[in-house]
Amino acid sequence: MGGRESDWEDDAKGSALREAVSHWREDSEAWFENSFSRLPETVRVSPLSGDGDWVESWLEGTGATRIPWFPGPGSAWEMPFERGMAEGEVRVLLNALHETGRVTRQEASSMLPVLALGPRPGEVVLDLCASPGSKTTQICEHLGDSGVVIANEVIRGRVNTLVSNVQRHSSRSSIVVNHDGRHIPKVPASGFDRVLVDVPCTGSGTTRKNPDVWSKWSPSSGRSLHGLQHDLLRRAIAVTKPGGRIVYSTCSLDPVENEAVVARALSEGIVRVIPAKDLLPGVPGSPGMQTWPSLDESGSPGDGEVPEEMLPPKLRSQASQLGRCMRVWNDSIEGSGFFIAVLEKIVPPEHGSPNFEAEVERFPKVDPDAYPRPIDDDWSRKLEAEWGSVPASMWARGKSLLWSTEEARAVWDSERTRKGGRILVTGGRWRPLRVIHLGLIAARVRKGSVERVVSRAARRLLGHISEPFVKVEEGLLEGILLGSEPPTEELGDLFEGIRGSRILVDGSGSCLPVWVGARVTPMISEAEKTVMRSLIGLPIALEEE
Repeated sequence: MGGRESDWEDDAKGSALREAVSHWREDSEAWFENSFSRLPETVRVSPLSGDGDWVESWLEGTGATRIPWFPGPGSAWEMPFERGMAEGEVRVLLNALHETGRVTRQEASSMLPVLALGPRPGEVVLDLCASPGSKTTQICEHLGDSGVVIANEVIRGRVNTLVSNVQRHSSRSSIVVNHDGRHIPKVPASGFDRVLVDVPCTGSGTTRKNPDVWSKWSPSSGRSLHGLQHDLLRRAIAVTKPGGRIVYSTCSLDPVENEAVVARALSEGIVRVIPAKDLLPGVPGSPGMQTWPSLDESGSPGDGEVPEEMLPPKLRSQASQLGRCMRVWNDSIEGSGFFIAVLEKIVPPEHGSPNFEAEVERFPKVDPDAYPRPIDDDWSRKLEAEWGSVPASMWARGKSLLWSTEEARAVWDSERTRKGGRILVTGGRWRPLRVIHLGLIAARVRKGSVERVVSRAARRLLGHISEPFVKVEEGLLEGILLGSEPPTEELGDLFEGIRGSRILVDGSGSCLPVWVGARVTPMISEAEKTVMRSLIGLPIALEEE
């Protein structure tokens, strides 16, 4: 064990967490011995980029290995080094692959909740506590280019991180909103097909990446979050369709944050637990706890007063369902500890339709100007003229054109209610959702016209529009990627009469957005240049250069 790990072990030996785990499972020393080594770097390969096969081949060449229990879509890989410890060209290219959305750095255990959620194309999904966004982008990969995931975050600073990640990923199916998850509006009014509730928690399963947990964790910290966690799960259940699926997850080991929260949800009689092991084959998990002791601040069993809702359920029917949850301990998986409960919403007759008729709101509020709106007829005519065709589900917002999905439009069009369902609000608006971001930024707008296609959208738009693509020989792309900005006059009649934004496409399908003026200048990020050089066999430029 290295020096850093030795220091962390010294801090951990007398910790309340170590003592608590000894009362939560047998053979707690096996867990303890495997709670210090640093986590390996793990990544997901996006199936949406079009370069997945090449990325996987490159990963194999670095010595990375596939994570065997990850079924896709895409793939997941464990790198042969610790998190953040890549070196040389591997570091440069791995960073570039992440920045361009071809891979997403994500801890292996963190991939499990979305696998259990199992989103399908065409569905309407809610990620209730979404930031920083790795699970949101994973949901997008399941949805492809149909369906929609509403990704919610309450803290505005974390909303910015969430938006950055979904933009990096270049998926069309995300909508970022800003709400307290305990009170998120039920839009659409019919509810969500699936809801992910990855709640704030104490992180007691994350000692391999957050060694401060050893000194900071205490039983009272879990109890202090229990109410918030329950309220978030309760709202998630409320906005789910009958028959829909809810996944509740934490990176905590504490049953007060896990099984006790699920037991409270079961007591309301409108959900049942689905066996998580059936949805996560090959994952080395263990059953949820059906009983647990009340702990004092040292982590030992005590007689202090603990609210009844944080104690094991008294009803056998509820306790037995807790065994269908899954606990993933960090000595059984190359990752952090995790808890996963998969719930199905079942609605008894008394929870059916209300016995009153909703009143239609006469003067509903319009959306703020900053919210995205479907493009109007004027924009459709402009795009038809400039691009040759109009992709479905285009939106306008400020100086950007956004590309989304039919299901996002259906959410916008849908009716919704307020005041407990007594007031019906017509669709054609986002309110009461506070929408921060929608879909993929496809183009930038200047003076009422398309200025340029955004580089992240270029490859995705190929096949949907005919302009502004220009077919070129591969050598031209190579020269530009190596730093050349050839004078337009030297390229013959290739760009005769052409000025402004264009996308060069070679025979392999590689797309290079450029600006055509006196010279042909690339309009892509340094990260995209790095990846494209590597894709066509050119040397990549190291950061030090």
